[in-house]
Amino acid sequence: MPDPIRLTLQRDPAQPPQPQRGTHRIFIGMAAGVGKTYRALNELRERLQSGEDALIGVLETHGRKETIGAAEGLPVFPRREIVRGSTTVTELDLDGLIQRRPDIVLIDELAHTNAPGSVNEKRWQDVEALRDAGIHVLSTMNVQHLESLNDTVARLTGVRVRERVPDHVLHDADELVLIDLPPEDLRARLRAGKIYDPEKVEQSLSNFFTLPNLTALREIALRHVAQAVEMDVPDGQPAAHEVVVVAIAAEDTAARLIRRGGQLAERLHGELHVVTVRSDRLTQEQSRLLDVCREITAALGGHFEVLEPGEGVGAALVGYSRRVHATQMVMGETSRSRWAELLRGDIIKYVLRETRGVDVHVISRD
Repeated sequence: MPDPIRLTLQRDPAQPPQPQRGTHRIFIGMAAGVGKTYRALNELRERLQSGEDALIGVLETHGRKETIGAAEGLPVFPRREIVRGSTTVTELDLDGLIQRRPDIVLIDELAHTNAPGSVNEKRWQDVEALRDAGIHVLSTMNVQHLESLNDTVARLTGVRVRERVPDHVLHDADELVLIDLPPEDLRARLRAGKIYDPEKVEQSLSNFFTLPNLTALREIALRHVAQAVEMDVPDGQPAAHEVVVVAIAAEDTAARLIRRGGQLAERLHGELHVVTVRSDRLTQEQSRLLDVCREITAALGGHFEVLEPGEGVGAALVGYSRRVHATQMVMGETSRSRWAELLRGDIIKYVLRETRGVDVHVISRD
């Protein structure tokens, strides 16, 4: 297996580190089976042998022999049992681990959703709590679980990832360890039964683990991790400050627009603003959609705002872009009928006509 690529995120000297907070090292890869957990376990063992108080907090072996072997002999902190009716599940014992206070702990599968009754909804939130308590963390995740990449991965692979990690978790980490593996090598590991049970192998090879899918995911992983490192290099900041404004309506395409704007803001090292114009005729489902959009914006580190319609939707968008000195605007292809456009005007054409020095990106509804 190739050596991992270690990328240390450089912090701005003007912002002194806070040594009392635990560090976070994320082992990240393109897909299951590349060896993230195996590498993290080996590092935990090295830390233990060097005299540190190192523990396994959560480990998901999925029955993989290599992973089980790598964990053999390492101290494991007992999980907390949660009873749901006739079913008992186990999750990380966050309170117990904080009370135990080891030097460093392994938390596997960062994107995991905790069972109801847990302290936090998501495992990445548990990691933040451990770091706040001064505990260093090793964690693992696949790149397709990043919030901003959700639509890109779905488009490339045909698989919509449900469990997601906000991008700020990646950017707040102290070090990223990219576990890279050629797609054909990963498929060979799959055929050898090192990732899934034999009955799942053929289905996996022809669905998610196809060569085009893995090639695309590998490229995404390499590019995204490189971008994350570039963002944290002070000398790499561009002279011009970029501000990306994403205009959405309460429609199913809104989340995709926000993620596209988030990717643009990240590449440009700029701010992300997501806006919608207030409507008094929202259905309950549309209100729910906007709540989801607000959550996605927060996960991407952006600012969400509801604008008053005033003289119209177009005027509200142009006015906001001027107030925040927008340099980029992301809009979706209109869902209005031609008749509605004739009566009320074309919003995109209005924005293009009334803005200066703003690059307007119109995203297809397809």
